[in-house]
Formats: sequence, structure tokens, C-alpha cells
Amino acid sequence: MSKFKASIIDIQSEQELHIVSFNAHGVILKMISLDLNDNIKVDTNVQLTCKATTVALAKEFKGSLSYSNQILMKIAIINHGELLSSLILQKEDFTLESIITTSSLERMNLQVNDEVTALIKSSDLSIIGIL
Repeated sequence: MSKFKASIIDIQSEQELHIVSFNAHGVILKMISLDLNDNIKVDTNVQLTCKATTVALAKEFKGSLSYSNQILMKIAIINHGELLSSLILQKEDFTLESIITTSSLERMNLQVNDEVTALIKSSDLSIIGIL
């Protein structure tokens, strides 16, 4: 599970639906939420998380996707497993983990230092704490 600090930069609301925007070490992220704690406000620092298994990867991606969170990153570390592989991704001070099948790793021919686009659905991001 990836955990990282971020600052809330915008909140859009309609009835009980909220889209919260964050700045995490220069990376802009968006999260959809049905309920927001009253302490969640613009300029609040929070700890965010997403499951490594929900971080999809694209290599040499060109085109449009509905994913709100598309982050160009470099592969820093690859831990090969028999069925699953863990990839540690870096963009300056921002680190993220992605767990994909080893067959996908091999099919995509992913290597350390490759640039990939990390894809995170806004519904897969969550706040785990207020800092």
C-alpha cells in the first residue's frame, strides 16, 4: 500500500459528492468522496493512500483515458515474483508502488529507469489521516 503526504488545494461539491484535489510533492491528484470529515478543508495537510494493486501502468502511452490521475514516472526498483511483481515508481520526491502480474511485466518489457504512466482512479485514492 502506498502512503504519501499531500496538501488539499481544491474541493468541489455537489450535494454529498465531493472531488478533492491534492498536491503531493508537486504531483496533482484527485479523489472522489461521498463523505468528507468537517476537518477536510483547502490547505489542510493529509496522508493519502492507495492499494498498490490498483495502480495500473502504461508504457509509451498516447491518447485519452478517463483516469483523473495520470502520472509520468520512472521505474526505480523491480521486485520480480513468480506470479506478481512489485514496481517502485519515482517522480522527483513522489514515490508510488504498483503491483502487476509478472506476465504483464514481461509482456510490456518493463525495466528499471523506464518511463511509465501510473494510472490511479480517483475512487481508489483515500485519506487515512489529517496531519
